[in-house]
Amino acid sequence: MKTRGVVIVFVAAATLATVARSGHEQPVYPSYYPHEIEISVPAPEQAAVLLATGKLHAFVGQPPSFAGSPPDSVRAVESLGSFLVVRANPAQENKESTCAAVHAFAADLAGRAGGFVLHPYPVTPMHGDYLHHVDLAEAAKARLLAAKPDLARELKVRASGGLARSLVRPTSFAESAQWDVELVEVGAAELVLFGTLAINGWLGPSWLKEGWFHALILLGDSSGASEAKESIEAAVKRLQAHDFEGLAERINLERELVATLAGDCRALVVGYTIKREYFNAEFSAGIENIAFDSITGMNSAIFLRTVKLKDFPWNGWLALGVSSLPTAAWNPVAGFTDEFGRLMWSAIGDPALLSSPYGSEWMFNRVSDVESVPAKKAE
Repeated sequence: MKTRGVVIVFVAAATLATVARSGHEQPVYPSYYPHEIEISVPAPEQAAVLLATGKLHAFVGQPPSFAGSPPDSVRAVESLGSFLVVRANPAQENKESTCAAVHAFAADLAGRAGGFVLHPYPVTPMHGDYLHHVDLAEAAKARLLAAKPDLARELKVRASGGLARSLVRPTSFAESAQWDVELVEVGAAELVLFGTLAINGWLGPSWLKEGWFHALILLGDSSGASEAKESIEAAVKRLQAHDFEGLAERINLERELVATLAGDCRALVVGYTIKREYFNAEFSAGIENIAFDSITGMNSAIFLRTVKLKDFPWNGWLALGVSSLPTAAWNPVAGFTDEFGRLMWSAIGDPALLSSPYGSEWMFNRVSDVESVPAKKAE
């Protein structure tokens, strides 16, 4: 591995390999895994040009800045971008007025939604367990659309994040410490990173991408009543310990947990955004056979384990770009936590199991489930 404005990772058979000075390479590689991966950090405008000309295979993270519509050779994959959460000022002690303020502001956003998908429920269609919650999500949306936003114009609002700030009326911005509600944008990939334990080839825990786990992180601190907190803690312990009998009991436990979390009006998930990441699909300069994660997108191990370059029967030189400079430490214990580091660790970490693209299940990478079969007796 060496650095010259970019990071180049040489891989052979899913391990780091020494660069042969003669230029000769192994004649056969066991998979589509590229034997050289170059990761750079071009500016968004430069990334758009590199993608269009086939000099960059994919741009991970924020979308590049195309002058117009992307060319036909450049395509996109979609994953969960971020959540929009409305939170009440914890200094407010009157629960009735707190609930009225949160619901009024959320209803006002519903009436002029733009830049996000209105979805007042913490489990989204991008989660693998959404079908377990779809009726509750639709009921929550119907209640929000029926609410009256009359109070919204009187509220003082604090906002965090570019999208959140763009959704607040200019006259409603809180100019002092006195505020009624705040609108916060929370990145979905950061929620996964929050619970990831990457050690000894393991990327657990198993509930990392479950909707109930994301609901817990987003809304858990806002559950006020002690009874609700005790109920939430008990449900989480049971889910994490697999203390349930069968799928039906597990689903009901998850539904009850999310309903309790979403039932407290001190915080409300009002919607989510879609993240689009672009890649070059031109023949023969592009890539194909792409798998990606529904939550973290291309910044996932399964992307690098499936991507295939079109101009090689197998392997080849893969050129990737990311949208932000590296800032985290480069070590597998407490580092690789930024966008650049996570992508690089996906290339060299070689985990034993990979996260399923759309669910919380695990897929075998360098281990296999082999059933012992008795040897046949010679006749």
